[in-house]
Amino acid sequence: MISGFFQIAGSLGLFLYGMNIMSDGIQKTAGEKLHSVLNFMTKNRVMAVITGFLITGLIQSSSATTVMAVSFVNAQLLTLTQSIGVIMGANIGTTVTGWIVALLGFKFKISAIAIPIIGIGMPLFFSKKLGKKDLGQALIGFGILFLGLTLLKDSVPDIKAHPEILEFLSDYTGFGFGSFLIFVLVGTLLTVVVQSSSAAMAITLTMANAGWIDFGTAAAIVLGENIGTTVTAYLASIGTSVNARRASRAHLLFNVLGVVWMAILFKPFIGLVEMVVPGELTGPEGIPARLAMFHTLFNVINTLIWIGFVNFLAKIVIKLVPDKEELESNKYEFKYISAGIQETPEINILNAKSEVSKMANIVKNMYTEYLQVFKNPDKKMGDKITLLKEQEDYTDQMQEQLSSYLVEVSRENLNESSALNVAMLMRTVNELESVGDSIYNLSLLAQRRYDKAIDLDPIAVEEILPYADRVTKFLDFITKHLDSPLSAVEMEKARKIERKIDKTRNTLNKSARKRLRDKGNIKSELMIIDIVRHMEHIGDYLINIAESLRHDEVSVR
Repeated sequence: MISGFFQIAGSLGLFLYGMNIMSDGIQKTAGEKLHSVLNFMTKNRVMAVITGFLITGLIQSSSATTVMAVSFVNAQLLTLTQSIGVIMGANIGTTVTGWIVALLGFKFKISAIAIPIIGIGMPLFFSKKLGKKDLGQALIGFGILFLGLTLLKDSVPDIKAHPEILEFLSDYTGFGFGSFLIFVLVGTLLTVVVQSSSAAMAITLTMANAGWIDFGTAAAIVLGENIGTTVTAYLASIGTSVNARRASRAHLLFNVLGVVWMAILFKPFIGLVEMVVPGELTGPEGIPARLAMFHTLFNVINTLIWIGFVNFLAKIVIKLVPDKEELESNKYEFKYISAGIQETPEINILNAKSEVSKMANIVKNMYTEYLQVFKNPDKKMGDKITLLKEQEDYTDQMQEQLSSYLVEVSRENLNESSALNVAMLMRTVNELESVGDSIYNLSLLAQRRYDKAIDLDPIAVEEILPYADRVTKFLDFITKHLDSPLSAVEMEKARKIERKIDKTRNTLNKSARKRLRDKGNIKSELMIIDIVRHMEHIGDYLINIAESLRHDEVSVR
């Protein structure tokens, strides 16, 4: 008994491991295509559903897709209604695994194709010349997945030889609707335990194929798995933004409402599936295809029912998660969201990228605030100086937490493109933090100018303003282009702006030295030189970011 338990547990482990390797390899093979889904999914709700379906079919994890949608909402890259469409599509996409297992897993000896697939994948994975390592990884994972499924199928005892196995189930089959609820709960718990609805579906199919459970019981368990898959996103959304929590609640609400109407129409729906999938259902061999069809029809029909009521679902979750006014905090906390057992490196990079964009906007606003202080030397600007200090502390915290996060991401098994993206993001974070430091130093100069009543030469001030505007222009340029690699033309534009900043710095410094020779105010002229120096430093940090964006034309979208 104990040996059989560990045999099943080990087989399931191999299945999950193969799924992880396959998913990771497919993600790397897809590469930058995953980065372009955001623009596609934001067009309308139908495109959002299609996107959710395609991504889930690709990475074989509706939990990862849903977590991605919640992450985008948390980062304000998706609206609540757009995320609901993606979640609906993810539910349909998760049916792909069921069909693969049902059509291939029980029809013939799986090892007959699993071993050759691994044999094809191995040379691709180990050969540097072929340049197909990621594809090889996907094939190896696919083969291991099917080997795990073979072992799982062989590990499940033959029900005909061991009828006592089902004795405990018979105690729960005579309660009518109560039995339905019990097996829905079993499916929910099963998915929560294995952290993958695809894996839970494979287990259910295996049990049905072995005769452990009948079609009706298996179908009820599958419905429970649809609810269980919402738990990952629900837990991941705890402590995130209001809209991110709403998106996870929408996922739960959508799936629960589907199970509610299915509970009412369960028996007729079972009859519909038997009509759609012809053949005898007298033995367990006929169950897998019908179960896959049941899963598919349920998710497709549920999506068709609710796709026209996305706004209605949004209103419900807004009431469930009210927008309580939260106290503003100067403490930064990177509330990234994990996909659990199947991490998605590309999504992790997108999480970091959205935070880097936020950081860029913070330093840009800091510079705008500083210029207001600079242009109003006679006004007491103590509050603005305090605000700039708080923002500078905030960017320091962002640098620390984002750098730690990116280091963790870099330890994942990334392809070359993703690794370069991570390196670029780390450099950008460090340079933006340096920009924040320089802006704060400028604000301290402004404070000293006010406290010491230092009068800057009006001509010098008029010369500095166009110089300061060039820095503003450069900040705008960098902030605008953080989402994509710089073209050769754009890189030349960045260098041109930076050269103008350097040239103007030299001119302003010469003017300051000339005024000193002409017995100008020493404190005033030294302050001008300091102001010019810190602004020029900002230009240096920004050109460093531009060069990292241009490097190998790497995209972080």
